[in-house]
Amino acid sequence: MTLNPKFFAIIVAGGTGTRMQAAVPKQFLLLAGKPVLMHTIEAFHSSAANPAIILVLSADYHTYWKELCAEYHFKLPHQLITGGETRFHSVKNGLDLIPDTDVVIAVHDAVRPLISRTIIENTYQYAAEHGNAVTVVKSRDSVRLMEAGVSRSLVRDDVYLVQTPQTFKSAQIKKAYEQVYDPKFTDDASVVEETGVKINLFEGSHQNIKITFPEDIAIAEAILRKVDS
Repeated sequence: MTLNPKFFAIIVAGGTGTRMQAAVPKQFLLLAGKPVLMHTIEAFHSSAANPAIILVLSADYHTYWKELCAEYHFKLPHQLITGGETRFHSVKNGLDLIPDTDVVIAVHDAVRPLISRTIIENTYQYAAEHGNAVTVVKSRDSVRLMEAGVSRSLVRDDVYLVQTPQTFKSAQIKKAYEQVYDPKFTDDASVVEETGVKINLFEGSHQNIKITFPEDIAIAEAILRKVDS
């Protein structure tokens, strides 16, 4: 497949379902009648940006995903590739597929199926103009930092919780992923920041939840019912 659009989305689906206590990884669990991952891909495909979608998935689940696509008649265009040892390596595999041209690349967690089209579109636009856009929300809770066994409070208004998509001009993120992997790279922003690039925070949504625990499916379904009503 030749990929030459203006926008790309790398959907990272590396979860194993351990914390969900499920038989299959959380990206395949049913949400409102279809797998979580399908909702995620649909959100990007239906946005005005209409990016080329690269799905990064463990080789162990390629056949299963194809079977799900057949079962649910899911035909939205996407390129399926194999993930790496860590999230860093999975994203790098996706980046290696994108040509070295002036494009904008969003990286998104497969298990954030409630991402809004508006946020997707706006992050692409902002990153195109300013280099990058990392989706965040302000903490609603008081926050404490533990260091050497001693905790101290942080100013809540200064604390932001990082979400996805994290969106970058291709030159920024491709250069950043030439670095050697470091365990401190917990997301794409931390990888890019290591090269000295300023990270721009972009307002996300508290509805853009990450499906991590069993109760998250029920919460996501409640949100979907509210949106559809």
